[in-house]
Amino acid sequence: MKALDLGAWVSAVTLAAVWLLYPLVMGALAGMTRRRVRPAGPRAGSAGRSVSIVIATRDDAAAVYARIEDCLKATNALPRLEVVVALDPRRVPDALEGLPAPRKAVRFVPGDEPGGKAATLNAGVRAASGDIIVFTDTSQRFHPDAIRALVEVFSQPGVGAASGSLELPPSSGITSLAALYWRLERWLRHREAEVCSSVGVTGAIYAIRKALWKPLPPGLLLDDLYTPMQIVLQGYRVGFVDGARAWETRRPGPSEEYRRKTRTLTGVIQLCAWLPALLNPGRNPLWAPFVFHKLLRFLTPYCALVITAWCLVVTWPMVTGHWDTWLGPAAAGLLGVLVLRADRARQLRHVIAQAVLLQAAVVVATYNGLRGRWDVWGK
Repeated sequence: MKALDLGAWVSAVTLAAVWLLYPLVMGALAGMTRRRVRPAGPRAGSAGRSVSIVIATRDDAAAVYARIEDCLKATNALPRLEVVVALDPRRVPDALEGLPAPRKAVRFVPGDEPGGKAATLNAGVRAASGDIIVFTDTSQRFHPDAIRALVEVFSQPGVGAASGSLELPPSSGITSLAALYWRLERWLRHREAEVCSSVGVTGAIYAIRKALWKPLPPGLLLDDLYTPMQIVLQGYRVGFVDGARAWETRRPGPSEEYRRKTRTLTGVIQLCAWLPALLNPGRNPLWAPFVFHKLLRFLTPYCALVITAWCLVVTWPMVTGHWDTWLGPAAAGLLGVLVLRADRARQLRHVIAQAVLLQAAVVVATYNGLRGRWDVWGK
């Protein structure tokens, strides 16, 4: 029992540190940083910079061309701009020739073999001519000023990469745990960028200095974590630009969200295996934020299981020996659930199912990492 007590206590402290204490500390430090830093003078404009937007895709031709048109509309005050569309050789969009010819500033390039997002991005960046590379996917749409706002941050010499802000589609009245999680994640990345450097970026809208780019290893799952952390290891900062906004157009279902989360978490473990310098506090200036933000979160389902087991052990004697003391509260709770409106009951079931799926994704990702199973990009 003492071992279980200790395990429950350690688990509770771990969960509080990861999900409460670390965000509070980052928020407080960011507030102090904002008060300490004086307003900056006029920045150098982005008009003189050459910018390449790189899209790695395996989507259909109509989606690709719609994304290109949106990118070209989001280029206010950026005369030197090109869009490079890198096509995954394993699933090249068909019927590209049947659509209108691309504009002069748009190029299509084949992705590198053996395919996959990392190899496709390598081909796209290699073909890009801009000194600033902006990455995005097919399913987002940009605010008209998004690219200009994102590129402006590179007037600061210490910034090597910067993330924009991704907005998720409305959840149709049903609370989405994934949406709540993303709000916390976006807020936390912003605070980290104000204090030191953001741990990761969103693949929907981020930019880097091309001179700092390192080719991605074939089979890499998380370019939007590998690339910025490589830049951090080179001594540069990763910023966050709240004014550079993109909107997600797709609303994934629970099963798709589960697969995406499993793939993302598997990619974090892969990154630690393929870029071990991140685990060295002497090499990684973001070691503590990386550990708290990315690694300790993997303990969440296991800590929750320990706490649940402790609660069952503690309450079991009361349940079995004094059933009359809990029968009334249990009946009241059951009645409360039954009288919930249908929409409220559905919402409650939806949130519980999402929570279970998200924690299951952590367990599956851990299993993938232990097996070295990284072939999950297309699944």
